[in-house]
Amino acid sequence: MDINKYIDEIILHSHFWNWAPDWQVVKEVYEAFPNSYSVLSPFAYSYLEELIRSITSEYGIEILNKDGTPQRRKVGTKLIELAIEENKHKSQELLTLLEELKLYFLTSKITDNGNNRNSVVHGYMHPKFWSDESFEKLIYDIARLSKFAGF
Repeated sequence: MDINKYIDEIILHSHFWNWAPDWQVVKEVYEAFPNSYSVLSPFAYSYLEELIRSITSEYGIEILNKDGTPQRRKVGTKLIELAIEENKHKSQELLTLLEELKLYFLTSKITDNGNNRNSVVHGYMHPKFWSDESFEKLIYDIARLSKFAGF
C-alpha cells in the first residue's frame, strides 16, 4: 500500500488552513517513524469524522435548541446516517463508501480488536495492540472519501 500517495490525496482535498498542514506532519512522522500509527490513529479518526461532517448540514454552523442552548452534533453512525440522508441524490459511490465507513464507528466492546474509532477514543484497546495495517486501511478509506469533502 502506497501510504504517501493516499496521504497526498487527503492533503489535496483537505481544508488548506485547518487540516493540510497537520496531514503533512502525519506524512513526515509516519515516514520517519513507521511505528507511529498508535499516535496518529486518533488524529485520523477525528479527521474522518470531520470529513464526513463536511458533507452534511451540520458543518460550519452552530446548532441551537429551541431555547437557544447549543445542541449536540451527531457523531459516529448517526453522523453517517445524516450524511447518507442528505446526499442520497448524489453519487452512488459516495453512498456506498459511507455505508462501508460505518464499520469504523460501531459501538465497541472491551473484547473488540480495536480497529474502530470508539476503541481509540474510549481506550478499550491499548495502542500497542493497534497495527500498521489497520492504520493504513484507515488512511486509504479517508483518501477514498476525500474527493467528496465539503471543506
